[in-house]
Amino acid sequence: MKKLSKVQIKQQAAVMSAVTQLEEQAFAQLDGVEQCWFSMDYDAFPGSLLVRMQFKTEAECEVATSQLLKWQKRLSAHLFKKGILIKDMRKHLVFTLEGPDD
Repeated sequence: MKKLSKVQIKQQAAVMSAVTQLEEQAFAQLDGVEQCWFSMDYDAFPGSLLVRMQFKTEAECEVATSQLLKWQKRLSAHLFKKGILIKDMRKHLVFTLEGPDD
């Protein structure tokens, strides 16, 4: 794995902070949230950013899916506060049952 530049380290820290804030809100407001995690390709950032909100059961995931747009807007707002502008918020947050190791 190649070493990250200072800019990439700053990007990663900003995204981690925004995702952590989103995760804290999700724990408080949604049932069955297990964790939030993200992946990104630094060379194609911010377009390559994908945040996944993991749920414990399929039923809880389906119930939360009706609120997906609201959570996508929240992610976009958290990232914007960190100086990261994403063009299409719908591409950057998904609800899933899979964990980072799946």
